[in-house]
Amino acid sequence: MSPSSSYRQLADVYDHLMADAPYDQWMQFAAEVWRLTGTAPHRVAELGCGTGSLTRYLLERKLEVWGVDLSADMLEVAREKVERSHPGAPVHWLNQDIRRLSLPGQMDSIVSFCDTLNYIPDAEGIRQVFAGVFEALKPGGTFLFDVHTPYKIAEVFGNESFCYQDEQVAYIWQSSYDEYTETVEHDLTLFVAERDGLFRRFHELHRQRAYRLDDLRDWLVEAGFTLLSLTADFSSQAVEEESERAFFAAQKP
Repeated sequence: MSPSSSYRQLADVYDHLMADAPYDQWMQFAAEVWRLTGTAPHRVAELGCGTGSLTRYLLERKLEVWGVDLSADMLEVAREKVERSHPGAPVHWLNQDIRRLSLPGQMDSIVSFCDTLNYIPDAEGIRQVFAGVFEALKPGGTFLFDVHTPYKIAEVFGNESFCYQDEQVAYIWQSSYDEYTETVEHDLTLFVAERDGLFRRFHELHRQRAYRLDDLRDWLVEAGFTLLSLTADFSSQAVEEESERAFFAAQKP
């Protein structure tokens, strides 16, 4: 299904707003884990691939990539973008809920960055993801992902308001934190410039759940993984009380 013209514009705005996202650092994290484990992957699945920005970094490393996302529209945008930048590249797009992951054959590595797992609403869903990833990996395969920490969900997003404006887009972003469910709701109103100089209004509502890092570690072990490392904020340092992003590297024995 092709996205509507309005969705195409919204997707373009997403890439515009994410232009400074550290995709190169996510790629460096993965590459370093692969180097340290000596796994040298060829077949890699990317869960929550969105519009394919990180996918292009994976393709630069001559990998065969399976891009998985819940949104068929996002996958269509990713497909068009990757075809422009890497025509004929070995990439396969799968429209799936990652809690019910189904990949063709076993993967050398599976990655899920940009806090994709924070969008899973409950512990059972996380366990389903971990079990599906474990099943999809070959022995020795690696699973690499990051999450927003509970500190960032509660204290950085919390009950805060954010705003932004440039020549192409403006937004008002209101976050509301529920202490009981440890969930933050992002209420985002976007104003996107049209060719006629007027602005079109879009509304987005997103929810992200905080997960305790000890729980995530336990659920990885429960699924059968060996935890290789747990680090903070694109570094090799341990996660501290005010770390905002936690990086997990796990391996299937």
